[in-house]
Amino acid sequence: MTPDDIAGFYAKRADLDLDDYIELDFDFECAGDPREAAAHLCSEQSTAQWRRVGFDEDFRPRFAAKVLELHAEPRPSGFSIPVECAARGPVHACRVTIAHPHGNFGAKIPNLLSAVCGEGVFFSPGIPLIRLQDIRFPDAYLAAFDGPRFGIAGLRERLQAFDRPIFFGVIKPNIGLPPQPFAELGYQSWSGGLDIAKDDEMLADVDWCPLAERAALLGDACRRASAETGVPKIYLANITDEVDRLVELHDVAVANGAGALLVNAMPVGLSAVRMLRKHATVPLMAHFPFIAAFSRLANYGIHSRVMTRLQRLAGFDVVIMPGFGPRMMTPEHEVLDCIRACLEPMGPIKPCLPVPGGSDSAATLENVYRKVGSADFGFVPGRGVFGHPMGPAAGAASIRQAWDAIAAGIPVADHAAGHPELAAALQAFGGR
Repeated sequence: MTPDDIAGFYAKRADLDLDDYIELDFDFECAGDPREAAAHLCSEQSTAQWRRVGFDEDFRPRFAAKVLELHAEPRPSGFSIPVECAARGPVHACRVTIAHPHGNFGAKIPNLLSAVCGEGVFFSPGIPLIRLQDIRFPDAYLAAFDGPRFGIAGLRERLQAFDRPIFFGVIKPNIGLPPQPFAELGYQSWSGGLDIAKDDEMLADVDWCPLAERAALLGDACRRASAETGVPKIYLANITDEVDRLVELHDVAVANGAGALLVNAMPVGLSAVRMLRKHATVPLMAHFPFIAAFSRLANYGIHSRVMTRLQRLAGFDVVIMPGFGPRMMTPEHEVLDCIRACLEPMGPIKPCLPVPGGSDSAATLENVYRKVGSADFGFVPGRGVFGHPMGPAAGAASIRQAWDAIAAGIPVADHAAGHPELAAALQAFGGR
């Protein structure tokens, strides 16, 4: 690129109508001139060739992504990760903010992703390592999306659960049981105090545990537990499947007693979720398979908060995400970024409930609460309830007892002295 070519991919915020642009934050490592690399990045994801040979025209004013900010630092040691076939030259580590005109793709998630996470980004000349760190939408773009139908407030209203976390439980063993014993475990957990008992993300419509039969038995168990405890309960059914079955499975699960539906967001696809949101009559909850493949490396791929924002945009009421602690191999600051992406203002789009998960139990509840900094989160043990040595009812009770201690300002260990379920949980899971 000539200096004039490069300059055409740079702009100041004051010179743009920002309602017409989404903003993208990228970290990248490049070989050669960082300013030219950033211009290539803008060009490749928007105009590419920006005029025809022999014509006096310039598509950049309307269609080009534009660099708003660029910071570059030399890396004398070269690329942080060896990349075969990488360009040669002086290496710089860069952080760039780009304004991308959303008129290029419109309010269509597949087209948005093709532009900002596609070939133009990950095959940009001179940039072998790049990570999309964040994405921000103007209200003018968000107005075309419905977002969550229920959101946090709607889910709390359905459960009559206010001023505390929402307590989930993953019924275990996760995919190994026929419907009848599976439903009995769910019933015990609701009786002990869970708000929501859920299918594991791996349990779909399978021949040893068909969704229709499972939902009917879990739905009945849920209604019984609700009547006996006087508190609303929800069975969360996993309907992850081929896209052309989602509406059918929604109808089957809801008709048979499911009060919410789980969808593995990335394997199914966010456009499919947006379609399902238009049909759904119950809250939709996202699970995170495939997200680590995009987000695990700090200097390549896509930050998981980008996926969180997109899941909220597509219409999920709840986003289950990799949580705190070594089990999920996700830095604490990244978990907190994802939680904020669920809760912070997003134009007309309702907040969705963040559920940071991974080997939780009564022993970890206080730590999660302190890190989140509010009660607007879901807590989702698996073995912490269903592997409790006194059974699922006691496992669920231990979670509620731990919360009672936290809410009252009593040390959880002290509260366990008069509550055997909590004491057993701390002994069984306290070292995890």
